[in-house]
Amino acid sequence: MKTYLRILSFARPLSRYLPQYIVFTLLGIIFGLINFTLLKPLFDVIFEQMDANELQAYQSNPSFALSLKYLEHKFYYFFISAQNAYGKIGTLAYISIVTIIANLLANTFRYLSQILLAKVRARTVRGLRMAIYEKLTLLHLGFFTDQRKGDITSRITNDIQEVENGIVQSLQVIFRDPATIILYFGWLFFMSYKLTIFTIILLPVAGLLISGIVKKLRRIARAGQESLGRILNQVDETFSGIRIIKAFNARDYTINKFSKEVNKYAGITVSMARKNELASPVSEFLGIVVVGGILLFGGNLVLNNQSSLDGAAFLTYLVVFTQVLAPAKGISKAYSSIQRALASAERIFEIIDTVPGITDAPHARETAGFRQTIEFKQVSFAYENEWVLQNINLTIPRGSTIALVGPSGSGKSTLVDLIPRFYDPTRGSVLLDGVSLKEYKLDAIRDLMGIVSQESILFNDTVFNNIAFGAGNVTTEAVIKAAEIANAQEFILKLENGYQTEIGERGSKLSGGQRQRLSIARAVLKNPPILILDEATSALDSESENLVQEALSNLMKNRTSIVIAHRLSTIQNADEIIVLQQGRILERGTHHQLLDQGGLYKKLNAMQAV
Repeated sequence: MKTYLRILSFARPLSRYLPQYIVFTLLGIIFGLINFTLLKPLFDVIFEQMDANELQAYQSNPSFALSLKYLEHKFYYFFISAQNAYGKIGTLAYISIVTIIANLLANTFRYLSQILLAKVRARTVRGLRMAIYEKLTLLHLGFFTDQRKGDITSRITNDIQEVENGIVQSLQVIFRDPATIILYFGWLFFMSYKLTIFTIILLPVAGLLISGIVKKLRRIARAGQESLGRILNQVDETFSGIRIIKAFNARDYTINKFSKEVNKYAGITVSMARKNELASPVSEFLGIVVVGGILLFGGNLVLNNQSSLDGAAFLTYLVVFTQVLAPAKGISKAYSSIQRALASAERIFEIIDTVPGITDAPHARETAGFRQTIEFKQVSFAYENEWVLQNINLTIPRGSTIALVGPSGSGKSTLVDLIPRFYDPTRGSVLLDGVSLKEYKLDAIRDLMGIVSQESILFNDTVFNNIAFGAGNVTTEAVIKAAEIANAQEFILKLENGYQTEIGERGSKLSGGQRQRLSIARAVLKNPPILILDEATSALDSESENLVQEALSNLMKNRTSIVIAHRLSTIQNADEIIVLQQGRILERGTHHQLLDQGGLYKKLNAMQAV
């Protein structure tokens, strides 16, 4: 129940829709019920099932009273008056018109109530999608390292779809279907309380049998959504790595792996279908059993004159009761849908409830300035108890260029990730002008920084929007100037639509060098005082590297730069080179000082010179 109420909280304010929904639903039920309440008077008056005394009693217009007896008397008075005025054929025609109008009104109000349900569903789904997306953009990088991308995608698509389907069914179950059953049973109770009590005893037994069928559906539904997440993850990995799959003749391996998961999901789907689809025929069969019981029990009462019902009234009773079966069946069907929705909602809320590993302090500073130094003070960092950095002490003066070199896995990328607070140190602290980064808001820190990584992170959008990404309102002139500084202007103008050219997913329509220059142009436009370059040229050919290196040189002018270098020739003019090994600073100094020391840096330099 707690999970369900939390789902509905995303549709707030419900007060905007709930009163209208209740009114429209009740009116739809009442006008639908009118059609069936006309049956008994029709049988009695038109087909002359009443004796003379009863007929005489109903020929006078009753005085108003708030009771069902008054309504019954009014109905009979109406029919008898209509018959006297128009004859039997005229009365039949008149009743047909009344029935059509009542049916039209009933369906109109049902339609209006469904539109309101659609609005509630749309608001709820929109709220859930926004909540999970906003939380995903807030979570720290470590979360995405631990989670499968396909599973996250499944939660924001398929799980939310299950919740969407379940909400509509559940809202009907909460109000419309129970209200229908209550109003119809109220009329049945008025017609014959003995027969209705007998009916009320039978229905809960049927309900218990149906609930027993679907009680395990929630657990199975969760397993199904998890399996679907693994399928989506493998599809994503296949598309991303199709070149490697083909190059290593791994097609059969990937197909077999995919087949196992698909078969598992198919088995779960069949298991859900068995329980889900069994509820409907079982409820229908039990409904017929109940009707049979009513026919036997009620017919016996009528035949033995032990009931106030006559033949016409008993037939009317049966017809009205059959209308109760549809909402009762709807409740049983909705129950399974709600169980699936709740299982999916739990998976969605797991992400929404995830506490970000990196957050703003309660009274963090709104703005951050950079005037003197960035300092690493006794910094250590561990991934799941595996130490990646240990006892790092490093001061980066404003306006200097610091290069980080070392073997793969030495901790270079992790070290620079601590500056924009993608991670926080496990021990020690990173200081900006002597103040811990934790004392500033995350946005304030990151406003000071521009990042160009080894992998060019571009988006399926235009060239212009990729350069202006995150910059807010920006002029065309500023974007063009940034592209010129990044040596990107020439190739951009050769594209089909210039700056308005769509570059495809991750910039797939561009070469590696072109993608990297767009990334640099984006950093130029931001104009940050601190620049982080994470092996920005390591994946490029010589021609592209020269163009990108020239663009980087333009970008680094008058900025504080932290450069992770793969090719040591690109950082010979750095103010200080930091050599890392196994998470520790092994050597530090200028290019010539490190060569004179004859340590790891000289060895790495000699290996690249060969």
